[in-house]
Amino acid sequence: MTTLLISHPACLAHDMGEGHPERPDRLRAIDRAFESETFQTLARDSAPRAEISAIARVHPLDYIEAIRAATPKQGLTAIDQDTSMSPGTFEAALRSAGGATFAVDEVMTRKVRSAFVATRPPGHHAELATPMGFCFFNNAAVAARHGRAIYGAERVAIVDFDVHHGNGTQHIFWDDPKVMYASTHEMPHYPGTGSVSERGEHDQIVNAPLRAGDAGDTFREAMEVAILPRVDDFAPDLIIISAGFDAHRRDPLGNLNLVEADFAWATRKLMEIAERRCAGRIVSVLEGGYHLDSLARSVAAHVTALMEG
Repeated sequence: MTTLLISHPACLAHDMGEGHPERPDRLRAIDRAFESETFQTLARDSAPRAEISAIARVHPLDYIEAIRAATPKQGLTAIDQDTSMSPGTFEAALRSAGGATFAVDEVMTRKVRSAFVATRPPGHHAELATPMGFCFFNNAAVAARHGRAIYGAERVAIVDFDVHHGNGTQHIFWDDPKVMYASTHEMPHYPGTGSVSERGEHDQIVNAPLRAGDAGDTFREAMEVAILPRVDDFAPDLIIISAGFDAHRRDPLGNLNLVEADFAWATRKLMEIAERRCAGRIVSVLEGGYHLDSLARSVAAHVTALMEG
């Protein structure tokens, strides 16, 4: 079985304005990386629109409709101080969530071993009924609930190595014993959540904060000591990666010093757990990463590792 790349050109039509770091060029840089001969065997497919019912397993219907209604006919609509909507945003958000659920479909039905969803907007800051931090719908959360509802996945583990803590994912699953959320992230840093003491109602949330300036050795230690054993013990039926690459040393929105090899290492470690616990089933969804060259190289390293499985 192979690895599946899921994307859609509609995700290029989401625009938050000139100079915004979460820009369409992020996907263009990733697309160019996948033109390499290394990825000739990579299966590829288009992200469908998410069913509203799939998003509603996470977000209230009135919230979904409010996001749809906020879509401007032209220009930009500010949602918060750093998040805006353009005419193409809602369609892109549907494709981003839809790509995540489609990835779960393909992995859970054994059509592919793993999948990477290269879409935007990202999702891990979106709370139950609050868009923030460039995010509207929580794609990883939608994927997790889809896996449980449609395929009977008893336990789902979400592992997040974005430089920013996924406050939305933690908020959504705070009292859900069937979904583990585990995160490495810079702290203190936006959005201000993610301390070690934040453990969820069922001790199923694991935060391993890093300090500004930390590099790959500290990241790997945090993963090996705090996160990987807990994910293994949780024995998930599906692993979802919130794959943010803004912990890279060249990223303008973070202060960590990871390099491409660190993301590849983390991917392989999660694949080892997936092999033991859930027949290798991994779905990875793109979160952050704002230095275009570093983003492209890091995604390439991540997906190369997935393909090795």
